[in-house]
Amino acid sequence: MATRGKNCFMKEESVIFLGHRNIRCLHSKTIEFTKAVSLSTKGDCIAGVSASKACSDFDSEFKAKLSEIGRKVNLEIITGEMTFRMHGFSDQRLTLSHNHDIVIRKSSYVCPRTLCVLCDKASSDIPRDLVMKLQDPTTVAKLKIFVQ
Repeated sequence: MATRGKNCFMKEESVIFLGHRNIRCLHSKTIEFTKAVSLSTKGDCIAGVSASKACSDFDSEFKAKLSEIGRKVNLEIITGEMTFRMHGFSDQRLTLSHNHDIVIRKSSYVCPRTLCVLCDKASSDIPRDLVMKLQDPTTVAKLKIFVQ
């Protein structure tokens, strides 16, 4: 979906995902969303399961924007009335080709699962009251992604 900001053209995608009892959100470098329906406690960066999309599922124009140098990426995790905001950047090395996962990174490391790099937040930064909601398997949440 395309939207018009104050002085810029933005591309937007949304990913619906579910909570899971094993969500821990303790990782200090990444946040991950996966299409997998189950999760062990070893996946301490995972914030959501049963995701409606992975990197490969995004619109081609959206992927093109993410593959340009230096575009700002604004992200929101939304559950009910709670919203957690973070910001990262696009990278020309992004392939966005993974068909199972989405990973948001604080570092500049890139692989097929990487959505954006140099993010200002990781899963350990998600407020604990929001993490508690994400630990409830009945929670339906949304990841909104805006590329400027």
